[in-house]
Amino acid sequence: MSHSLVRRWATALAAGLLVVGAAVTVLRPAPVEALENGVARTPPMGWNTWNTFACNINETLIRQTADAMVSNGMRDLGYQYVVVDDCWFDPNRDGAGNLQPNLSRFPSGMKALGDYLHARGLKFGIYQVPGARTCAQSVGTYPGSTGSLGHEVQDANQFAAWGVDYLKYDWCSGSGTINDQVASFAKMRDALRATGRPIVYSINSNSFHCCTGPQRSWTDVSNMWRTTEDITNRWDTGNTNGYPMGIKNIIDINVPLAGHAGPGGFTDPDMMVVGRGGMTDTEMRTHFAMWAVMAAPLIAGNDVRSMDAATSTILKNSRLIAVNQDSLGLQGVQVSIDSGRRVLAKRLSNGDVAVALYNPGSGAATMSTTAAAIGKSGSSFTLTDAWTGATSTTSGTISANVPSHGTVVYRVSGGGTGPSPTSSRLVSSSSGRCLDVPMSNTANGTQPVIWDCGTAANQRWTASGQTLQALGKCLDSPAGATAGTKVQIWDCTGGAGQQWTLQANGTLRNNQSGLCLDVDRNLTTNGTLTLLWTCTGAANQVWTKS
Repeated sequence: MSHSLVRRWATALAAGLLVVGAAVTVLRPAPVEALENGVARTPPMGWNTWNTFACNINETLIRQTADAMVSNGMRDLGYQYVVVDDCWFDPNRDGAGNLQPNLSRFPSGMKALGDYLHARGLKFGIYQVPGARTCAQSVGTYPGSTGSLGHEVQDANQFAAWGVDYLKYDWCSGSGTINDQVASFAKMRDALRATGRPIVYSINSNSFHCCTGPQRSWTDVSNMWRTTEDITNRWDTGNTNGYPMGIKNIIDINVPLAGHAGPGGFTDPDMMVVGRGGMTDTEMRTHFAMWAVMAAPLIAGNDVRSMDAATSTILKNSRLIAVNQDSLGLQGVQVSIDSGRRVLAKRLSNGDVAVALYNPGSGAATMSTTAAAIGKSGSSFTLTDAWTGATSTTSGTISANVPSHGTVVYRVSGGGTGPSPTSSRLVSSSSGRCLDVPMSNTANGTQPVIWDCGTAANQRWTASGQTLQALGKCLDSPAGATAGTKVQIWDCTGGAGQQWTLQANGTLRNNQSGLCLDVDRNLTTNGTLTLLWTCTGAANQVWTKS
């Protein structure tokens, strides 16, 4: 849950690089392993109470919102989950330990509310936590102690009996390791599965606990998982992943996690703040466009009963919704980055590719990519502007003048489908440890090391052409490198120093220097630096993909 008000009060994927001579061909990624509970095959869409109403909720509000979503066309565009966030419950469980609604707010009860939503073709979402207290209870803005700790099976059965279709499960604690979190979230996962009811499972491990969301793929635990601290309706709060997060700050965290998303499991950069003020129309459009291309859940957080025309136009953009809801369920992969300006490509089920040209800079900029770079082949393509619907043709160049803080999205059709960018870990044969960006530090010049292999994004290397990217930066050989020069990550430029050839013996040779990626002095301990060295084929220069 986005607890901005509470906080004020409180404080591939096994993908291969097949080498033929000096060329690197990127094979198609294997499907992402996901929680197989039959739901969330595309990113969930809906509305949540918290961002606008916080604890000030009741059944009249929910019913009015549901009716508005039907009458204004949101339901028919795919917004189906109506999620009742924190503060819906009585501060005390009943004598049998069951959750019960706050009857002053929900006098008809939660099953009746679910029935009301279902009768209108909508689905019912509800909120709980794995600890003893919800977020509002933890900071004293709502009484009681009614979290699911020790009641996981009981609460899951209660939700199923009420007809719940979506559970938002929020950590709300500063304690616990990431392993503790995985175990706690898994208890409710298993309890929901045992009910036999298909329920979308949404978790937030970052709530009061920064920031474990981006440190692993949570697809084995949940259908969607928060990757950042709480969103706020500002463009840039200056936080890399700390409360609160602006739109630009969230994009910086979420873009590199593309390899984790797929049908049944999606990265969640938080509920949308479109229509809640605080940003320009251009920034709001970027917010929605990037959420769509990142295959993020589209959960509105404004008052949809009274939204203005500009907000309605953004939230009801059918072309971007179609990109978001494409059946492949792929998150857009970064093709390039230049001074913070990113190009993302999202492959679609009919062979089209959605391309986002994202400009977070302070001035307008002409941004370009090519059909080949986004995985298309051929010489004749049609570009459809996702905002205007206007079409144009190109022989391969994809370009636009993008305003400051703006994003242009094209749907590229025609031609054939070429190789797609894929990600994998690079494992050192001498140590069995993975090529790692230490502490996920994305500063230019950061030197990769070897470290125990995990699932975090700082060990996921995306191969696009002959570049290797992690966390939105490219593996780079400095100009004039000689044996012993450090390898580093740097803004992607497309230069020869960022081109690598995976040779038949498993070594990675830099095209500019002719030197190989080497683990310093054949050491095998965590934190050992990597550098460039004369290619020998020794085990500390041999890398395999995992």
